[in-house]
Amino acid sequence: MSTAPVFDPQAELSHILVVRDPAASREWYERVLGASVYREYAGTAVLQVLGTWLLLVIGGEPTADKPSVTFQPPAGPDAVSHSMTIRVVDCQATYETLVARGAVFLTPPVAHGRETRAFFRDPDGHLFEISAYR
Repeated sequence: MSTAPVFDPQAELSHILVVRDPAASREWYERVLGASVYREYAGTAVLQVLGTWLLLVIGGEPTADKPSVTFQPPAGPDAVSHSMTIRVVDCQATYETLVARGAVFLTPPVAHGRETRAFFRDPDGHLFEISAYR
């Protein structure tokens, strides 16, 4: 098995999130998470937040390079196939800041052993977690 790097040093990972209203979602990511807009084109917003690229795209039918794949927003908020975790120093303080910016959490922070965490969703139901480990 080769241990040679798979990707060149400039490679970066992006998350594609399918949204219903790109403008509203972009505004939420800017206001709540402090994302910055890198660029926008054809219904897509390219954002940077915490060193990560997020692409907010509208749904779409299969294409020649993905012939059986349809892009669509989450079907419902309680069935999750993708979630993002943000490690923080102080879960309670981060929770309070995000609530003040308009984030709606499922519950206040809950302690699980040495970890305290809380979950919230973006306007389309994509799930985020803030987590602090003591």
